Amino acid sequence: MSSYHVRTAQLTDAPAVAALHELSSTATYKGLFEDLPKAMPMQERTAYWRDAITYGEPQVQVVVSGEEIVGFVGFDRSRDPKTKPTVGEIWAIYVHPEHWGRGAGLALWDAAREGLLDEECQQVTVWIPLRNERALRFHELAGFKRELTTARTAVVGGIKIEEIRLKRALD
Repeated sequence: MSSYHVRTAQLTDAPAVAALHELSSTATYKGLFEDLPKAMPMQERTAYWRDAITYGEPQVQVVVSGEEIVGFVGFDRSRDPKTKPTVGEIWAIYVHPEHWGRGAGLALWDAAREGLLDEECQQVTVWIPLRNERALRFHELAGFKRELTTARTAVVGGIKIEEIRLKRALD
């Protein structure tokens, strides 16, 4: 049985979500790129997550261990152009590095899947950096398949990152 509990993010969670976003993304990118992307200032990052939580775009769920937020997921309809309204997207999914491989990410994925099904989505996508083997493996174990024709270059914090879209059915 998992010691993790997932709940809808509250406005007061925005600073913890923002701090966790920076910590986890830095830990992830540190092993992938020679130069780390420039971090968004914490005040801006907190404002972004405060707005997301307030307006539900994306919807935000947090995973807690005891009283501590150890991960979060943001999900909603796909942001990709010309996508059907029945396609959802995982906009962000981050877990504290100390909780990697312990089930927190799976708990977040399950919550996002349920939320997207509630929104009557039939499929879900996620964009992952090609060099992020941990994230690619996690999503592939969750049933996502790489869409090889979707590779693109995104600029994150001033660094060019090659990404690929993964997709799966929600049923």
